[in-house]
Amino acid sequence: MEEEKIRKEVRKRYANAVKSSGSCCASSSSCCSAPNKQISKMIGYSDEEISAVPEGANLGFGCGNPIALASLKEGERALDLGSGAGFDVFLAAKKVGPQGKVIGVDMTPEMLDKARANAKKGNYTNVEFRLGEIENLPVADSSVDVIISNCVINLAPNKKRVFEEAFRVLAPNGRLMVSDLVLRKKLPESVQKNVDAYAGCVAGAELKDKYLKQIRNAGFQDVQVMDEQTYPFEYVFGEEVFKTVIDLGMTQEELKETANSIVSIKVFALKKPAV
Repeated sequence: MEEEKIRKEVRKRYANAVKSSGSCCASSSSCCSAPNKQISKMIGYSDEEISAVPEGANLGFGCGNPIALASLKEGERALDLGSGAGFDVFLAAKKVGPQGKVIGVDMTPEMLDKARANAKKGNYTNVEFRLGEIENLPVADSSVDVIISNCVINLAPNKKRVFEEAFRVLAPNGRLMVSDLVLRKKLPESVQKNVDAYAGCVAGAELKDKYLKQIRNAGFQDVQVMDEQTYPFEYVFGEEVFKTVIDLGMTQEELKETANSIVSIKVFALKKPAV
């Protein structure tokens, strides 16, 4: 699929999700189909975290909790790649405190409107939301201490560029902490080329080894997979996929096998100072 076609479709799906308050990656055939709170608890958020943000900030889009392992400190500058309605931004804002700052970048104007409204509702003074693609971050060189991202980089057509940009904007000794979907083996070609599957967090997922290699090639060191887990089948492919299973040229058993090859990982990496 062409990169711009992918971005257009993903942007459309996320915009629709905001309007309908849908769940997980803005598609009925997306990577999750359960209520938002249930999804968030399953992927590692506590009840306290879920209730700590403004209503409407948690749209259930994630595949992990990057905040849990980011070890954010007061006064730090954090950046969220693909910030959506602001769920992780608001959690990070509480960690960095009034002397710190959290920037959220998202390419969907409707998401930014929602996030800014949520920030106003919650009276957050240390957050900012910027329109932009994560392959071309509207952020200055070496200007943030921590980068987080939650189930978004898999949607980017050019992941190599995403990690290069992340390295650029991180200050020396800065750290990367992302939750994302990766593959244990290649997806069937019919799934790779399916636009619904791409917008639903599935078709854009990279092979795990290649994903980690791209992080290292961008300049990061100490790259570590901190956690890895599979999802129940119904969380990977929603009910709607069953209606299009013939279009994908797969049986339900093949679809289940494909789902089992998709895993959520939490990856940590460092930008060490140049020698």
